[in-house]
Amino acid sequence: MLPSRRKSRSSLLRWLSEGLLQEPDAERIFVQLCERLIEAGIDLSRSTLHFRVHHPQWLGTRIVWTRGQEDAFVQTVAYDVEGTDVFLRSPFRLVIATGREVRQKLQICGPHVFPVYEELRQQGHTDYAAWPLDHTQGRRHLITFATDRPGGFEKGDIEFIREVLPLFSLVTEIRLKNQLARTLLQTYVGPHASEQILEGATTRGSGETLSAAIMMCDLRNFTELSGRRHRDHVIDVLNEYFDLIAEPIEAFGGEILKFIGDGLLAVFPLNRPDACRRLLGAVSAAYDATARRTPPAHPIRFGTGIHVGEVMYGNIGSKRRLDFTVIGPAVNLASRLESLTKDLKRPVLVSGDFVAAAGCSAVTDCLGLHSIKGFDSALEVHALRL
Repeated sequence: MLPSRRKSRSSLLRWLSEGLLQEPDAERIFVQLCERLIEAGIDLSRSTLHFRVHHPQWLGTRIVWTRGQEDAFVQTVAYDVEGTDVFLRSPFRLVIATGREVRQKLQICGPHVFPVYEELRQQGHTDYAAWPLDHTQGRRHLITFATDRPGGFEKGDIEFIREVLPLFSLVTEIRLKNQLARTLLQTYVGPHASEQILEGATTRGSGETLSAAIMMCDLRNFTELSGRRHRDHVIDVLNEYFDLIAEPIEAFGGEILKFIGDGLLAVFPLNRPDACRRLLGAVSAAYDATARRTPPAHPIRFGTGIHVGEVMYGNIGSKRRLDFTVIGPAVNLASRLESLTKDLKRPVLVSGDFVAAAGCSAVTDCLGLHSIKGFDSALEVHALRL
């Protein structure tokens, strides 16, 4: 082996073990690995990395690098992929199931065992190898390498890749665990709360005071629905209802803090000057989407209470079990307004304070002063025109 190649390979191993403290992204590390393998004398033409990340919407990600491109191509992979014909007739299934290396020379004429081999051969690749990328707790991922070098990989190339992979596995596991922690926190407590928790807000009572526009939604006739319908049907109704509300909230820049049975609590922080207008946009979009359901397999109706004020945003609970939420009179009032929608027969009720803050009197009807349980003084209530 040439001294320069030996030096490059030694440098690559040192880089994996010592030089990545400031790089949080596994995708970028993968691209750099491929580039460094080329510098080390391995004629890589293509490489793929397959991670199982267990995101709420997809099973994993597929990262594809080809020689000459600056960035890798990243594609999400659906949960049902492992039942597809493409997966079942691929070397991926074999590697995942057995944990063994798979190798195939591609310059020979087919038919190959797996269709992907023929696709790679037609693209000009001459050799292919795939390895399991094993992380702790039995989690298995996959990495593949291909070359277009005449004759395929050299024996020393494969041996060096085998030497590299344990270090690469360790490096990617750390990044993947960080990504998984962030994904799970964002899924269960929302983006703002997840960032606070990751920054260290993990003690009981820690948090902040937040000025926000607040909305509280509740599904109508849920008790009757859950008593008469099968559990799976009830869950389907709930999921569709939450999709109708949640997607506009997120699209308009709000944050969902809680799913409470058949209820939802969301805030639009007032550090954005148009927060109140954004909340109204989200509410209108949610009710419009509900009205456009065709054909509705089941009726979905919900009430919404809207207020604006300061809330305490942080950790509350027992010593060992905490909940990151918002509390305060402003939250209570939004909840009371939502309950009042049933009595006043209007789907969206808005406090006078919110109307003043949003300047939205032109799109609301003033319903006068109403006594609100838990509040000493009668409060001005408006109904949003839909």
